[in-house]
Amino acid sequence: MSELDPVQAANLITRILALPESRTLDFKRVSGKMVCKALETVCAFANTDGGVLALGVEDPKKSSGTARFYGVQENPEAVDELQRKVLTEFHPPIETLRFVQVPCTLRDGAVGHLLLAQVPKSDKVHSIVNDGTWTRLEAGNRQMTAAEITELSYRRGVRSAESEPLPIELELLATDAWARFVAARGLRSGTQAEQLYRIGLAEKVGGEILPRRAAVLLFAEEPGSLLAAHGTRADIRLMVYDGNAVKAGPTPNLRKQPKTIRGPLIDQIDEAVRAVQDELAQGITLSSSGFKTRHVYPDRVMKEAIVNAVIHRDYRLNRDIFIRIFDNRIEVESPGIFPGAITLANIAWAGSKARNPLIASALREFPLPPNIDAGEGVRMMFAEMAAAHLYPPQYAQNTATAVESVTVTLLNLERPSVWDEVSDWIDRNGQIANSDLCRIAQVDTLKASRMLKTWLEQGVLVALADRAKRNMAYAKSTLADKPADLFSTPADNKSGN
Repeated sequence: MSELDPVQAANLITRILALPESRTLDFKRVSGKMVCKALETVCAFANTDGGVLALGVEDPKKSSGTARFYGVQENPEAVDELQRKVLTEFHPPIETLRFVQVPCTLRDGAVGHLLLAQVPKSDKVHSIVNDGTWTRLEAGNRQMTAAEITELSYRRGVRSAESEPLPIELELLATDAWARFVAARGLRSGTQAEQLYRIGLAEKVGGEILPRRAAVLLFAEEPGSLLAAHGTRADIRLMVYDGNAVKAGPTPNLRKQPKTIRGPLIDQIDEAVRAVQDELAQGITLSSSGFKTRHVYPDRVMKEAIVNAVIHRDYRLNRDIFIRIFDNRIEVESPGIFPGAITLANIAWAGSKARNPLIASALREFPLPPNIDAGEGVRMMFAEMAAAHLYPPQYAQNTATAVESVTVTLLNLERPSVWDEVSDWIDRNGQIANSDLCRIAQVDTLKASRMLKTWLEQGVLVALADRAKRNMAYAKSTLADKPADLFSTPADNKSGN
């Protein structure tokens, strides 16, 4: 347990008094009944978006100001019991939880302290022994149903559709892709069924060896067709559009017929990369002017976006991967949300969590593997785009659609030199306003407004909510979903430039 210094404590006290209970913040006085409810809140935070549990603080609906500060001195035995139980009552254990003591003046004028439990979003699904599995609502907790627990397990990557056995004949996997894999992997003894079982790509079900979904995806000539009977898809769709947006209507603004890329995953990746490279090599004729422009993304970045879409997609979902080429960008959309504790706020520096480890490790074994499975691919993308003086990759989670997905956008626009200063300013201050940009770029208000509007349209900035127009401020889109963190300051935010 750590304790804040007086200056940090004073700043934190001010924030505690200003914030209501929310999806990421809960207040509790300490009492004998507190322990059970506090455990439920910790469990719910870990299973949702993380959060802070402030102990020794009255609910803001019942009191106000420093009159809310009862402190942990009200019942130190209950606090000790809670600290013991957080080590023993969770399955699996919540290993990243930390407690911080905050010295303060209590409601009666005495010197005491609050105790803050900081609970990060977990990459696992946690339950309380003999008390169920909990999720966080907007300002409370709810016990999860069995179906919700299963769904969260898939979303977090604790479970993966790749490991499910399927009643598909093994002879359909005796393909050229399998032969290449066997030769590179050095598999020499046993039948194909025995080899697949030995390396974890098949399972015994009722005395019969059945291939896992990963094996079908890796080796079948038409995995998408075979999996269609099981309600899922496994292909890639390449769409080339005229202009900078998809136009709704009876006549779509496609430059050509969409291309469907099928086959074993290793071949899908290679063909998709080649197809995109061929499109970009031809140049794009801008519909607005007839001018022919080239896309200048580093090849490594474009390929990594496609590889990640294939490796990390949720193969339960009945949707293909979509690659969309516009005049000014490429979008790669992959079914499923970020696995584990990855968020829009931390993806630039947190590395990656493999939703499909069987697929990721097997692809490494092919001749000329598309991935090295080192967790550095996304960081490489940000670094390469920066080195090419391009905007960083833009990630978005699409959770309001029928099938959830993650889209990464590569902008074909050289960033103006002022962007580096703007990016640094936001990293240090958390946001930027028109007046800040005027000082940084030495431009007038109108030009600053145009620059901000351009960055909004490109998706590299987002407008902060609940701001009047004259007080509008902006943050990086990669930080837009970051939950409130009592312990953080704007300078603590890490993101790609």
